[in-house]
Amino acid sequence: MTIGRSEILMIAAATLATTLLGVSIGYWWRGDQQSTVVPTGAPSKISVSAPAPKPIYYQDPDGKPDYSPRPKRTVDGRAYKPVIDTTPMKTASSPPAAPIGTGKVLYYRNPMGLADTSLVPKKDSMGMDYIPVYEGDDRSGIVAVSPERVQMLGVKTTKVELRASLSSSIRSTGTIQPNESKLAVVTTKFDVVVEKLFVSTTGAQVRAGQPLAQVWLQTPDTTMQIGPDVITRQIDYIVALQDKNPVAIAQTANVLRQYGMPSSAIAEIRRTGRATRSITIIAPRTGTIVDKTAIEGMHFNTGDPLFKIADFSTVWLIADVAEQDLGNLRDGEVAHVSLVAYPGQTFAGQIDFIYPTLMENTRTGRVRIVLANSDGRLRQSMYASIVIDATATSGGPVLVVPDSAVIDSGTRQVVLVVRGQGRFEPHVVKIGARGDGYVEVQNGLKPGDQVVVGANFLIDAESNLRAALQSFTPVTKKSAGTP
Repeated sequence: MTIGRSEILMIAAATLATTLLGVSIGYWWRGDQQSTVVPTGAPSKISVSAPAPKPIYYQDPDGKPDYSPRPKRTVDGRAYKPVIDTTPMKTASSPPAAPIGTGKVLYYRNPMGLADTSLVPKKDSMGMDYIPVYEGDDRSGIVAVSPERVQMLGVKTTKVELRASLSSSIRSTGTIQPNESKLAVVTTKFDVVVEKLFVSTTGAQVRAGQPLAQVWLQTPDTTMQIGPDVITRQIDYIVALQDKNPVAIAQTANVLRQYGMPSSAIAEIRRTGRATRSITIIAPRTGTIVDKTAIEGMHFNTGDPLFKIADFSTVWLIADVAEQDLGNLRDGEVAHVSLVAYPGQTFAGQIDFIYPTLMENTRTGRVRIVLANSDGRLRQSMYASIVIDATATSGGPVLVVPDSAVIDSGTRQVVLVVRGQGRFEPHVVKIGARGDGYVEVQNGLKPGDQVVVGANFLIDAESNLRAALQSFTPVTKKSAGTP
C-alpha cells in the first residue's frame, strides 16, 4: 500500500501534538508533588532581601580627588563611581553595642566638642547623638571615637619609654684639608740664588733630612744693611776652632744653626777650616711637596718660601654643621665619613675641635674631624658626607616618645593618651631634644603611658581635638534638653 505525502504530514503533526501534551502533564504532576500544604494559622517563612546599601558619595571614575554628594557624570559622559559606607549596619536581631564607658552616666556632651552639655540624651542640629560622659571619666578634654572608626582610621599606639639618654645622628658635609700641625715651609734667613734642585717636582715624597736644593749665599750689601753676614758668622766659628775654645765653638756653631745652616754644612766648615758660600737646603720633616717655588737660577730674598711640605699621614675633615645641631656636639664623638671618590666605603674619625665662630651667611659652624690616612687615599679638597653619633641629652634617664606622637601647633605640643574603648585624652607636653625619630618629653607624661603614634591627626579631625582641649562649661539646667 502506498502512503501519500499528505498522509505523512498528518501523521507527523499528530505525533508532535501527543509529545507536547505528555510533557505538559509531567511538569504539572511534578509541581503538584513538590507543593506543601501550609496548615491554617501556621506562620509562613517569607524571605525578604536586605535593602541595597545607599552610596554616601560619588567619586571620579579615574580615582581623582573629585567627589559629589549625588550622581554625576564626567565631561565625556562617564558616570561617577558610588562609594558605599562599609560600617556594619545595626539590625533588630543584632545585640546592642557595649557602651564606650562604664559606670554611671554623669552627663552628655556635644559630639563636635562644643561647650554644650546635657543631663539627658540629646541630638545636635546635625542629628548626631551627644556623647555620654561616665563616672570617673568626667575630665574635660577626653575625646571619644567609635571602635569602628578607630579600626577604620588605623590607629597605632606605643608606650612611653624611659631611656638612659637620647642619641642623635647629625648629618653634614665637608672637605679634606691637610693637618695644619704637620705643615712645614722651607725658607732661608739670608738672600740666596738657587744653584741646583734635588727635588724638582710638586707632589714628590721626601724624608726628614733629605737634600732639597743647593743655594749660593749672596754677599750682603753692608751700606744698605741688606741680609745677614753669614760669611762673618762662619769666620767666627773657624776662629773658635783654631783657638780650641769649647765655649766659643758651641756658641758660634749655635749661631750658624739659627741662621739655617744645616749640620752637614757646619761639619764641612769644621773639616776644611774654610768658610763656604754654597749651602745645601734639607727637608725639615717627612711628607709631600705640595708647593714648590724654587727654580734653578732664581734669586730669593730672606724669608721667601722655597718649598712647602705637608704630612698626610693624618688629615683634617672640616665639616659645616647646622647651627641647631652645634649644641649636641662634643669633642671625641665618632664621625662616619663617606667620600664621592670611594662609594660604598666608610671611614671613621673623631671630632678634634669645634670652632668658636659661625658662618653668618650660611648659619653653619665649622667642626674639625681627624682621619687616619696611612695609605694616602684621602687627598686634599676631597668632598665628604658625614654622620656624627652625638648624644642629644645628658644628665640621667629621659622620657621619650616617637616624633609622630606629638601634634605641634607651633605654640604648644599635644600627645594623645589612650584611655581605652575608643577614648583619648590630649596631654599638653613640654618637649626637649630630638634624635633618631624620638623626642624627649620633659613633663606631661609618665613611663608606661600608651600614646597614639599613628592616625593622631585623623583623630583630631574626627573628634574636633582643638575644641576638646578647651575646658567644658559646667552642666546646668539651661543646657539640659529633651531626648
